[in-house]
Amino acid sequence: MKFSENWLRELVEIKADRAALAHALTMAGLEVEELTVLGDGLAGVVVAEIVAAEKHPEADRLQVCKVDAGQGEMLQIVCGAPNARIGIKVPLAIVGASLPGGMSIKAAKLRGVESFGMLCSAKELGIDADASGLLELPLDAPVGQLLADYLGLPDASIELKLTPNRPDCLGLVGLAHDVAALFGSAVKVPTQAAAAVTSEARRGIRLEAGKDAPRYLGRIVEGIDPFARTPLWLAERLRRSGLRPISAVVDITNYVMLELGQPLHAFDNDKLGGDIVVRHAHPGETLKLLDGSEAKLDQGFVLIADEHKALAVAGVMGGYDSRVTDTTRNIFLEAAHFAPAAIMGRARKLGMHTDASHRFERGVDPELPRRALERATELLLSIAGGHAGPVLVAENLADLPKPATVVLRRTRLKRVLGVDVADAEVARIFTALGMRVEAHAEGWQITAPSSRFDIEREEDLIEEVARIFGYDNIPTHSPAGALALAIEPEARINELALREQLAARGYYEAVNLSFVPAELLARWGFTERLVPLANPLSADLAIMRPSLLPGLIEALRHNRARQQERVRLFEVARVFAAGDPPVETPSLAIVACGNARGEQWGEPSRQLDFYDLKGDLDALIAWGGEPQRWSVHADGLPGWLHPGRGARVARDGETVGYLGALHPQLAKALDLGADVHVLELALVPLLARRLPLAQPVPRFPAVRRDIAMDLPEEISWSQIERAVRGSLGTGLQELRLFDRYSGKGVEAGRKSLAMGLILQDASRTLTDDDADRCVREAVAALEQTCKAKLRG
Repeated sequence: MKFSENWLRELVEIKADRAALAHALTMAGLEVEELTVLGDGLAGVVVAEIVAAEKHPEADRLQVCKVDAGQGEMLQIVCGAPNARIGIKVPLAIVGASLPGGMSIKAAKLRGVESFGMLCSAKELGIDADASGLLELPLDAPVGQLLADYLGLPDASIELKLTPNRPDCLGLVGLAHDVAALFGSAVKVPTQAAAAVTSEARRGIRLEAGKDAPRYLGRIVEGIDPFARTPLWLAERLRRSGLRPISAVVDITNYVMLELGQPLHAFDNDKLGGDIVVRHAHPGETLKLLDGSEAKLDQGFVLIADEHKALAVAGVMGGYDSRVTDTTRNIFLEAAHFAPAAIMGRARKLGMHTDASHRFERGVDPELPRRALERATELLLSIAGGHAGPVLVAENLADLPKPATVVLRRTRLKRVLGVDVADAEVARIFTALGMRVEAHAEGWQITAPSSRFDIEREEDLIEEVARIFGYDNIPTHSPAGALALAIEPEARINELALREQLAARGYYEAVNLSFVPAELLARWGFTERLVPLANPLSADLAIMRPSLLPGLIEALRHNRARQQERVRLFEVARVFAAGDPPVETPSLAIVACGNARGEQWGEPSRQLDFYDLKGDLDALIAWGGEPQRWSVHADGLPGWLHPGRGARVARDGETVGYLGALHPQLAKALDLGADVHVLELALVPLLARRLPLAQPVPRFPAVRRDIAMDLPEEISWSQIERAVRGSLGTGLQELRLFDRYSGKGVEAGRKSLAMGLILQDASRTLTDDDADRCVREAVAALEQTCKAKLRG
């Protein structure tokens, strides 16, 4: 919200300077984001008229102008502005003046021609950013008058950063109520009188959008002057509020929006057919908007239409075909109330943001439309003439929001603020804010105005007292009390400890957005159980991520593109799947590429492979104390994993994640350029830990027996381990694989695995017979379940 300081001071008496005003607004929750001083230091700038202009004899782009500055004689000024011409009135900085940018004006020669002053653009004067040419003033501007006096300068353009719960301050009158409460004054806005009705022109209005559009007002004004110029005072207020003047009709609707906070729109009445219909859009309906774009609509949009066609997207933007042009003489002015939920997100869905949508999606006072319509009519008749018809009203009173009545207890107010606020001061604050106050024994009953959507409960009223009374006036007390510390469950590994463990293993933590583009998910093959956003921030952020890997791989690719050859990243976050409500699953994802070790001299350089990442997984699994419950399998792999270098990770036989190299086709499509290995696991089973249990140190030694087994190539280590452990039970302390061989002496399609059996009994020393029996049982189990043969 940007506005002119002088305009605000006209609406409310402010007994403070500019700095104090800005500080008070910020401390009241209306943060001053930017304050730009306008027209300060223009003492030597006057209104002047160009009475003659000739081409400079030595420069094609310069003109030698004769200028009347009200000094009795013409001044010669050399000017290079493209719009310098006879008859216009412009600002002139006379010799001796100093402009806001620090430029001092002196008599000078430009390419051999003397110049006594400078004709100025708005940017050179520090009142606007326009530097395209001279600032053209109205033709009735008095020659010789100080420009500051003529334009009402100095002034300041103040921009507020308003929170969404304060839409009432998106109009100067609403803001004036807060300022009046802050400075103990009163708002000086007169009651809006009804415009004189001098025409019987009417048009029917039908409300067919239900509670989304419960009130719509309109009025026909005939015979306006389409070439009427916007008065200087109105145009300047628009400029200082961040809006550029366009035409009288458009400028008036913008001015009323800034003044009252109620957006309005004007249609060319001659381009309308039949009644005005407020309805929802038909599926697939389109409308060309004022900015020339084609809006593709669905039933979630509310439209303003006539009997034959759509005219405007309600609360967002008007249509191109029904716009007011230079030939428009009859207009239909509209002012409406739309439910915030009906407008929220609609402009964003069309890829735009408008002043109207910004206000309507936060909430506009439902009682403002008539006042705004009368105010706009008053201005229109005084500027562009014409004859006003009666105000046409259509409304569903049952669907309009009702003002809230809330009780504020005196004891509750003191308890929350920690300070006594006098009853008279409380009543003054709420009265100045436009609320109705009724005192009773325990405190006050407050009825909020229809513009204050944020007043719903007692805490809202306490906040109003606090911010107007002044946070500086509320004492600061440190909280006291004993805080109960949450006890970490021993059966679960702490997430922070997991992050620290991964960091210690050389991984960097990444944090990615929870939203990903649908196109990226399609490349990965994620097409089922997706959770789309109803109102995405952009098309690239339209789907809640079903996996951490797409976003993490994009982060890896970003780093690879910046000369980082060895990248190791992890992320701990949630993934989402469709459901009612959507299912959120905490997950861990790891991506890695480049050398297995950082650059060093101790061992030969080699690329990271499947077993490096598998080793990191084994370390995390061992942390939980139950590695025997985990297994990896070569079947059931997703399409994004390499079919020969990937694995499915299971816990107690249930799949909890995947591990391996990315599929070459996917890596090529993502332009990764080298082998990239990934891991993604559900977090809950990974963090599960066996409760620590103290055990005595074994008193009896372990016995080791090595065996070499000839097995089919397709038999996985997890199958072997399961068979051996199942046959030997608790007597097997550890099973170690220390050699793998295939080639000469081993049939094609088979492999030889050498493994060590670590055997131990807690009650006695194992004999050779015990060890030999265990070997026979292990070999028998492998022969029976894994088609194995003992090698000699």
